[in-house]
Amino acid sequence: MNVAVDAMGGDYAPELVVQGAVDAVTELGINITLVGHEKRVMEALNGRPADRHISFHHCEEVVRMEESPLKALRKKKDASIRVAFDLVKSGHADAVISAGNSGATLAAAVMTLGRMEGVDRPAIAGILPTERGPIVLIDVGANVDCRPSHLFQFGVMASAFAASCLGIKNPMVGLLSIGEEESKGNEQVRLAHELFTKSDLNFVGNVEGRDILSGRVNIIVCDGFVGNVALKLTEGMVAALGRIIERELMGSFLGRAALMLGRDSIYKFLRRLDYEEYGGAPLLGINGVGMICHGGSSAKAIKNAINIAVQYVNNRVLEKMTLQLKTAKSC
Repeated sequence: MNVAVDAMGGDYAPELVVQGAVDAVTELGINITLVGHEKRVMEALNGRPADRHISFHHCEEVVRMEESPLKALRKKKDASIRVAFDLVKSGHADAVISAGNSGATLAAAVMTLGRMEGVDRPAIAGILPTERGPIVLIDVGANVDCRPSHLFQFGVMASAFAASCLGIKNPMVGLLSIGEEESKGNEQVRLAHELFTKSDLNFVGNVEGRDILSGRVNIIVCDGFVGNVALKLTEGMVAALGRIIERELMGSFLGRAALMLGRDSIYKFLRRLDYEEYGGAPLLGINGVGMICHGGSSAKAIKNAINIAVQYVNNRVLEKMTLQLKTAKSC
């Protein structure tokens, strides 16, 4: 197992990205190839002794967050994210992790590895913690305009991923809408509802925004515009909740006492809703394995994203996804 890590991607690259990769090597016992400017990557290692499981692939360029993905990739042949996917294509790596420009990560994956058979649009599958366990929200930003058939393909791919990597047997699929009735929603959602209903997926119908964190279903399908808004809203809400709890409890003597007595339970609760526990969002629908991480990812998030990628490879999710796409009735 060898994972190519885009060491130059992210708000805190290369320092926190490299730290997360080193932690993954220690905990998972895998090989890592750090892709980026070798001098800066070596400086990020901060004098730590070389590990035989860590290698370097030097490249001079990086796609910055504010750059147009396609223009940058055409111009920068030596960009770290493009080189990372080239390593997968050549068989020198099994997966790619990047906290850099998500559009560039998607574009580099499709340009280099191509789409899976039966997939019109690859999608980003966000893994969200809920009160009943993790759910998959798909798509969370790759496709802002979708056809009903695209939404159906998202559900098929997410079902294979959830069953293989998250251990959810026969995952329940819901379609995000403005009401539970099948007549609710725009034309895109209503037509997608028909496709899901005719399929052999475990489709339970429409779900609403309030169901995202309830864990009532295992997979929630929507287009990338709605999904990205929902994802950012959820992340912001969880972060705000943590700050509110701390501020309210620290505001009085009794509150501080309660915080001291219940610290473990409170932190356990907040960790349960922490997106960093899963680290990144798998890019489903490409002929390979790619993980897109939050631009502000910590070392912990990078390490956990690598762990998900390792499970993705080990559990042969690509093969299962291909089979499910071929056999799904509505395809």
